[in-house]
Amino acid sequence: MIKLVKVTKKYNDITALSEFSLEIKSGMLMVLLGPSGCGKSTAIKLINSLIRPTSGEIFINNQNIKEINVTELRRSIGYTIQNTGLFPHYNVYDNIAVIPRLIKWDKKDIEKRVNYLLDLVGLNQKYKKKFPFELSGGEAQRVGVARALAADPPILLMDEPFGSLDPLNRERLQKEFYRIQKQLKKTVLFVTHDVEEAIRLAEKIAVMRKGTLVALGNPADFISEDQEGYVKNFLGTEYALKLLNRFLVQEVMSDKNRNQDEFPKISFQISPTHTVAAALAMMVSRNVKTIKVVNDNQQQIGYIDFDDILMRVFNGEK
Repeated sequence: MIKLVKVTKKYNDITALSEFSLEIKSGMLMVLLGPSGCGKSTAIKLINSLIRPTSGEIFINNQNIKEINVTELRRSIGYTIQNTGLFPHYNVYDNIAVIPRLIKWDKKDIEKRVNYLLDLVGLNQKYKKKFPFELSGGEAQRVGVARALAADPPILLMDEPFGSLDPLNRERLQKEFYRIQKQLKKTVLFVTHDVEEAIRLAEKIAVMRKGTLVALGNPADFISEDQEGYVKNFLGTEYALKLLNRFLVQEVMSDKNRNQDEFPKISFQISPTHTVAAALAMMVSRNVKTIKVVNDNQQQIGYIDFDDILMRVFNGEK
């Protein structure tokens, strides 16, 4: 658990954070979302004791970080940044093994951990001997994530880790990290200015403006019409449509035993692993309200219709 209580950070006459309070529960992925210069990265650096607050308190698992040795604190936190921060003179294996070596892990345990992490982030064992200059941007970011996870820290701080990637690789890594997080359940504070990235990854989104917290909620909470003006403008008019990319058909579809008399014979079908956005696009383009869901063997496993989307994504809100 991470808790910031009325944290202020000033640089002379500039206030980067102003009485900022936020709590990230254990196992949660919280996204700090906002434009450049709103204080997102400052919050990350304060938690990691890279800088000190002007006032306010920061707690990790109910312990004030002022009472924790800085070196021990940083070794217990995985930290990734936009440019990966890989050591150019170390190969992939050595980059991932840095922290385990510092805390005196056994060589066999380090080897086992590196192998496990490379597999986890989708890189084969041949990558161990490669150097950062031999990696693509996406591969380097995967190694950066693996290094952050190397000592199995309970907390991950991620400062726009995929921000420098092209859109295709960025989406791939977002999906890969989402899969990893569902498996590992780390406590993650993830910084981004990208609304779609926030929707895709977050359990909760904290929207920031000029060093303050202006809105906090689940991704679906932000479709409400009563959102504050700044929040609505920042998230954009297409927020509800972007939200559909977060959900898969299998998460929204109805049971295959549904009463077939409710609608005529369905001729269009979709995979359960497609997004709800893809299902809605098919409904609109084919002028139908219901689509059959089939598995890889072309066996029907359910249905998805507009009411399913309305109730399970938007909680009945139009």
